[in-house]
Amino acid sequence: MTATLLEPGLRRITAPNPSPMTLHGTNTFLVGERDIAVIDPGPAIESHLHRILDALGPDQRISHILVTHSHLDHSPLARPLSEVTGAPVLAAGPSEWGRSPAMRKLADAGGIGGGEGVDREFTPDRMVTDGEVITGDGWQIEVVSTPGHMANHLSFAWNGALFSGDLVMGWSTSLISPPDGDLTAFRRSLTRLAARGDRLYYPAHGEAVQDPALRCRELLDHRAGREAQILTALQSGPATPAELTARIYTDLDTRLVPVAERNVLAHLIDLVERNMASAHPSLAISAHFHTA
Repeated sequence: MTATLLEPGLRRITAPNPSPMTLHGTNTFLVGERDIAVIDPGPAIESHLHRILDALGPDQRISHILVTHSHLDHSPLARPLSEVTGAPVLAAGPSEWGRSPAMRKLADAGGIGGGEGVDREFTPDRMVTDGEVITGDGWQIEVVSTPGHMANHLSFAWNGALFSGDLVMGWSTSLISPPDGDLTAFRRSLTRLAARGDRLYYPAHGEAVQDPALRCRELLDHRAGREAQILTALQSGPATPAELTARIYTDLDTRLVPVAERNVLAHLIDLVERNMASAHPSLAISAHFHTA
């Protein structure tokens, strides 16, 4: 399968890792005509590495490898691709980089779970920061810090479009699993993106988002609605995240129940931080949560 031309100077190769969490698989993007920036090289699948290399023309070389965040479906192929091509790996930082003080405290205390799908071995060659502009032959890519799905999550702006990673997708909302995911940061990132005015988003899973600002607002409204459901459910009495998930998600694919529970926990942590709920005996996955 060849790379799909999305617009001049941009191609997409989808990794063969379909699942309920990745849809058809992870989208790897190739930006440029001579120097090629690879965005999200994807999972450690050798055939996908070969497809990326086979997409190069005789006058093309991979000059940069950009990683939106270090989940196992995005970052593991970065190092093998770098070793073959000599291109540096650029990202916000390693997997535990950038956590808020609240999330660092939860991680240090233990009992919160999390860590699903995290690439623990990931380390970039160079850490890039918000507003930095990465340049190649004929292109510029701006780094946009968008924590929430993970603390080290970045988006990349190019030619009026935004590569939105897992933060904004058209077919699903993002998993937010503390302490790697942070709902407070997620909302802040969505609000920031909605005000940018990008013409469309290229997410890491699924097709392009044609109305980015509308989609950001939809995702914010979705989270506000979920919060309201949780607060309503807590009015029936204290409950654990698992019990709340069972009350709220009454018709959910059983494979996605653990994902839903992590999202509920993210909301509960956010509510505790805002003094709208409390956790007993302490903040943990097994805690009983009460309305404040």
